[in-house]
Order: sequence, then C-alpha cells, then structure tokens
Amino acid sequence: MSRAFVKEDSGADTLPERPVSPNRNLVTRRGLAQIDAEIARQREALSAAGARGERDAVAAASRELRYWSARRANAEPVDPPQEGEAITFGMAVTLEDEKGGRRTFRIVGEDEADPAQGRIGWVSPVARALTGKWIGDEVTLPGGVMDIIAVDPRPEAAEG
Repeated sequence: MSRAFVKEDSGADTLPERPVSPNRNLVTRRGLAQIDAEIARQREALSAAGARGERDAVAAASRELRYWSARRANAEPVDPPQEGEAITFGMAVTLEDEKGGRRTFRIVGEDEADPAQGRIGWVSPVARALTGKWIGDEVTLPGGVMDIIAVDPRPEAAEG
C-alpha cells in the first residue's frame, strides 16, 4: 500500500519548527541567562514527557529545545558601554512627551523583548529610532514626538 494512504499515529511529529530570526542574535547578560534557563526547563519537560510516554509533549519540548539551543549557539552577549554619547544596545532610555508623560525603554535582544515591561527588541522600529540619539534629542515615534531626557547604560540585573 502506498505511504500516502497510511494514517499517521499523531500530529506530534509534524510540528513546524519555530522560525529563527535572520538578524544577529544580540543578547544582554540577562537575556543569555534566560536562554540558559529555558534550555534547562525544556530538557526537564522533555525528560518528564518521555517518562510519561506523551508523544505530543515530547514533540513540543523537543521543538522548543531545538529552538533555544540554536538561539544559544548563535547568541552574541553585548554589554552596553559604560560611557557614551549615543544610545546603543542594552541601554535604558527615558522619554518625555509634550504633556510631561514619561516612558522608559531598554533596548534588548529579540527573545527577551517584553514591551509591557519596557524591554524592546533592538530591531524594533522604536529601538531603531532611538539608536544613535542622546539626551536632549527629539525622536518621532508612533505615539508622537518625544524628548530623550535620560539614558542609563547600566545593565539590567539577570534573573534566574
């Protein structure tokens, strides 16, 4: 019988791979620690799923482990410069709008971006608009024009 007419046991083996960004994988030290923690978490999930015989969970954990292992293999840890005259990767930037509203963003790696927490990926439009600017410069963002009022080059603390 042709293989085309054989019923598959499970869709687990056909999970598509998670897409990996074509950009350089710049990461903060905090981001590198997050990748390492995710690899450990997925190894544990894979082992537990295998012990329970859960094929779908094994496939999902295997896929995640492949993704995070690839991200770890090409990770480029970058520390922000301690001094500088231009905003760059890893720095936190505080902006103020014309009404006095403030917003702080830290430019981080793609996998560690969390806009709700003020962490934006270095390839995002906002990060690109900020890169190369400095205190006193104006930047046009989707929400309007904002002034850069502070820059903090200190790295964000790593989380375990």
